[in-house]
Amino acid sequence: MENVHILAQRVSTRGDYLPFNTEQYTNREADPIHKLVEQLQTTLHIDELLTVFAEHAQRIIKLSGLQFHSSLGVAQMYNSDNQHIPFKFDLELNEEHLGQLVYFCQYQISDAIKAKLCRLHCALLYPMRNALTYNRVLKLATKDSLTGLYNRSQFSDSLAQRIERTRRLQSNFSLMLLDLDNFKQVNDRHGHSAGDDVLIKFADILKQSVRSTDTVYRFGGDEFAIIIDDPQFTTNKVIAERVMHTVRKCHLLSKFGVTTSIGFTLSNIQDCEASIFARTDKGLYKAKAHGRNCARTS
Repeated sequence: MENVHILAQRVSTRGDYLPFNTEQYTNREADPIHKLVEQLQTTLHIDELLTVFAEHAQRIIKLSGLQFHSSLGVAQMYNSDNQHIPFKFDLELNEEHLGQLVYFCQYQISDAIKAKLCRLHCALLYPMRNALTYNRVLKLATKDSLTGLYNRSQFSDSLAQRIERTRRLQSNFSLMLLDLDNFKQVNDRHGHSAGDDVLIKFADILKQSVRSTDTVYRFGGDEFAIIIDDPQFTTNKVIAERVMHTVRKCHLLSKFGVTTSIGFTLSNIQDCEASIFARTDKGLYKAKAHGRNCARTS
């Protein structure tokens, strides 16, 4: 009987033996996954996670785009092209459904490729869960729970950033303050549930009335603000007229006799948070003094 001899090397970390080059081969195979895990642990932004992950997934599949659908909405890798065929994979960790990963590819994905992708997903699970948890907490800290708009704390931070940007780059902006006329009588006569419906509807009107570069905030009660990425009076007037027109046409708000008063102003390089807010508030006071349901500047 012929003897078979296997050359082996001592593996110091385990105290046993492996054929020569076996450990080197194993490490070489594992390195891409280890590198992916390390890269994924450097960010809590879902878009960045997807971009990092896509770079590794592209070694397995030629994808044009990558999205992640969760309770927080839809996130996607940078420069994602979502025109091709979508292929969906559910991501679950310890029986918790994190969301759905959607690949966009020009060609069909074979079962073998799907199996490789599913193994790669294991590296994404914990970083994605951490990112989801972080973003949910961040959302609670910066968003108004009733309307989904940014809250007053976030408004203060954003206003300070915009003023600093104005000083450094001479990139001016506008500030608009709004509140609801006759809102108190809604709560008094119809209850706070009706009042909440009015606030939610008005928040929707504001979101629909601004551009993607503008940001809407709720201070609390019936007080709202918009930071407008434009230093032109005409832009402010267009937005104000659009809001007031939509409010007048809204069945729910008309039913309760609710309108809106608006004050706005343009920033300047000498402004601080207090000065621009006071100036805008003065415009809102003028609108109230002129019979409400109108917009005034200061």
